Amino acid sequence: MSGWVAVAGLGPGDEALVTPEVTAALAQASDVVGYFPYVARVAPRPGLTLHGSDNRVEVDRATHALRMAAEGRRVVVVSSGDPGVFAMASALFEALEARPAEWQELEIRILPGITAMLAAAARLGAPLGHDFCAINLSDNLKPWALIERRLKLAAQAGFAMAFYNPRSKSRPHQFARALQILRQECGDARLISFARDVSKPTEELTTVTLGEATPEMADMRTVVILGNPDTRRAGRHVYTPRRAE
Repeated sequence: MSGWVAVAGLGPGDEALVTPEVTAALAQASDVVGYFPYVARVAPRPGLTLHGSDNRVEVDRATHALRMAAEGRRVVVVSSGDPGVFAMASALFEALEARPAEWQELEIRILPGITAMLAAAARLGAPLGHDFCAINLSDNLKPWALIERRLKLAAQAGFAMAFYNPRSKSRPHQFARALQILRQECGDARLISFARDVSKPTEELTTVTLGEATPEMADMRTVVILGNPDTRRAGRHVYTPRRAE
């Protein structure tokens, strides 16, 4: 097959954080597929067709991309951050499993990007400097009971944690419950950072203790990073030592 699909991460927002590999793929593409706000970040040009779609249709979007590639087109599926972190790479392979076997012969590339978790950590200092985990707090694709279990176990294991999709208008109460669980397991003194619109002009960084944290500090444009028991301040920065004490 002459067509191909690349699933590309556009980074957290600043165009300077888009990798040269992704820029090159976009320059070669005949079609770009993605959620409306992400497609809007791609500059139009002759010979390029932009296919924006709504949220929560990831598998349909991936199927559309695969179909166009099977027809010989050069397709880039765009995600924010990194496409393999709570994003479109998994959706593409889900779609691929359910489609004609010959589609599995397509050239498929996953092009990494700087995910919001790593961009936020860099702006804060080095809060993920030791063992850490990432948890998506949205229960759209998994039950809330599973999220609560993972929060408790990760806290008991002493991980630093990065939280994606902490709080939305449709589920404002769940982040309050997450904070309650974290206080029960970690105590009130643990440092927690809120990084909103990282790398954009509207960027906001806030670090408080768990005891001071409120649900209103987070929304869907916020990455939340909870330190481990050793995480501390160093001037205006937050970091986690490389050695566990």
